[in-house]
Amino acid sequence: MRRSIIAAAFAVLSLVAALVVAQPASAAASPGPATVATGYSHTCAVRTGGTLWCWGGNESGQLGDGTTTGHAAPAQVGDATTWATLDAGTSYNCAVRTDGTLWCWGSNRRGQLGDGTTTDRSTPVRVGAATNWARVSAGDSHTCAVRTDGTLWCWGFNRLGQLGIGTDVYYATAPVQVGSATTWSNVTTGYAHTCALRTDGTLWCWGDSTTGQLGLGILSYTATPAQVGTETTWTAVTAGYAFTCAVRSGGTLWCWGENGYGQLGANTTYQTTPMRVGDGATWSAVGASFNTTCATRTDGTLWCWGNNMAGQLGDGTTVNRNAPARVGDATTWTGSFDVAYHACAARSDGSLWCWGYNPTGQLGDGTTVDRPAPAPVSLPA
Repeated sequence: MRRSIIAAAFAVLSLVAALVVAQPASAAASPGPATVATGYSHTCAVRTGGTLWCWGGNESGQLGDGTTTGHAAPAQVGDATTWATLDAGTSYNCAVRTDGTLWCWGSNRRGQLGDGTTTDRSTPVRVGAATNWARVSAGDSHTCAVRTDGTLWCWGFNRLGQLGIGTDVYYATAPVQVGSATTWSNVTTGYAHTCALRTDGTLWCWGDSTTGQLGLGILSYTATPAQVGTETTWTAVTAGYAFTCAVRSGGTLWCWGENGYGQLGANTTYQTTPMRVGDGATWSAVGASFNTTCATRTDGTLWCWGNNMAGQLGDGTTVNRNAPARVGDATTWTGSFDVAYHACAARSDGSLWCWGYNPTGQLGDGTTVDRPAPAPVSLPA
């Protein structure tokens, strides 16, 4: 939805390959996570060796193991070693391999897997025949992805124009190109809205804006991309359930949309245009989902705010926060993290940590006990 933590750099595949990390001392020595993604009740991660692992709830086949049976510990998805990056939607996932192919699996009731059907899939299924996919974002029931040629494609549910192609199509079961531009660099999908960056640093949003989540100053919707302001310094963007946050090149952080839980990082009502979060200028990456936001700073610290009903802010409490709260005292958090009703994040030593909601084992610690503070996940060797 996420969702996945989104940097502006376009060369995803080379970036992932460059992240060389190691497993924490508490687990068997093995490569750590290069990318981690959290859905509503599950988690998936790509390790630096190119293997894919998932755990947690599996009611729609989102664990990719050919079943609908959940498990509370990480298990490898197939035997491929060419996975590069991924994102988790509410109950499905999509991932890019190093050969540029795109694969999705899990819930497909609105065609969000892009395989031409509305049939759930319990193992990864390839999306079309293209071999130039660069990055992908999975929302609740729609998906968007950027190709290496700078084109943008979306598919799935389109009731509020979240595919960016107008509203004549109620849902699309295969990728449809958004306009004709070839300068898209990144995309993020929320519940029913989408935002994307272009290579010139401009930010564009479309879909539902009934709480201002498009940042356009409106409380309705727009079914094609519209530019957010006139700034040309946006470097990262993430879409939550009905809000959006983004980072500018100067290290400032901005949020807008619904704010019932403080997810905008301020004590205010909903915002229809970007509002700066505090006065800090060292923010580097941001991720949002449902009604919670997390972000890293250039000093390697991790901060979260918003809904904390299950301890997903990682501050040891279940108190909602309307301002960024630091997660522990570590200064080694990387740009690989994701948040839903639970959160997971990687550290520079290669260890993976998860916390928050855990009724289906999505924290990967072998239990179904919620955790309000980070705990390490042992990935098998």
